[in-house]
Amino acid sequence: MSPPCHTSALLLVFMALAITGAEQLEERSCDVIGDESSESQMERALLKKLEPLNHIRFNVTVENGKTEKYIYHFRVCREVNSTLHDFGGLVQTDRQNGKTTVIGRINETQVFNGSDWIMLIYKGGDSYGRHCSGERRRAVIMISCKRGVTASSFSIISEEREKEQDCFYLFEMDSSVACPAENSHLSVGSILLITFVSLIAVYIIGGFLYQRLIVGAKGMEQIPHFAFWQDLGNLVADGCDFVCRSKPRNAPAAYRGVGDDQLGEESEERDDHLLPM
Repeated sequence: MSPPCHTSALLLVFMALAITGAEQLEERSCDVIGDESSESQMERALLKKLEPLNHIRFNVTVENGKTEKYIYHFRVCREVNSTLHDFGGLVQTDRQNGKTTVIGRINETQVFNGSDWIMLIYKGGDSYGRHCSGERRRAVIMISCKRGVTASSFSIISEEREKEQDCFYLFEMDSSVACPAENSHLSVGSILLITFVSLIAVYIIGGFLYQRLIVGAKGMEQIPHFAFWQDLGNLVADGCDFVCRSKPRNAPAAYRGVGDDQLGEESEERDDHLLPM
């Protein structure tokens, strides 16, 4: 083989190895049950919403007496062990003998949500054996809204395996990805307040610049309408006096003094009707 042909063959081999390695490094993601064309927009949107959790690994240890000690490994829409290529999204490890059992697989995923939660279901796990009529295991993960937290509190709630069918493992966790979008629209009151503050700022700044640059005012006189604001307290007092008083301002007082001079005057007034006509 000539040198140019040999070099071309080596390049082709290297390119093939690089493509194969890239395919192996790329992790598989959730595949919703059914044909790809049958996936709803809601399911696609929810899987997109869960993407911030894809890189996190969750583990929880459970001990039931001295005979059952398990560790549950969970990843959101990723394989727990990508080297096995078993699609295992939630795996149980027996601490006694190291045996692993796939509880649910990401290639059989269901996802739906409510107002503040997302339910992720992995089906197609390993067989129950003598429990649940030997059906395949299923993992149900309830993701509840908790703002400000990417992910926390992953735990197992229960394992339902005493039924004839539809058995499942139930897990829960908290995450902000399950929270509804916050409404960022401003209320009418907020808009009015912002408008009012903006107008006040324009009035003060614009008036200050006008008084200083155009009128040539100095000191406190640079404040727009300084005389008006200076007299504002008196104007407010006059307005309150005008609104709050319930009788004419010049009306006499409702009481009289008890001095001697006043008593004398009253005596004269009372005697007036006794004089002859």
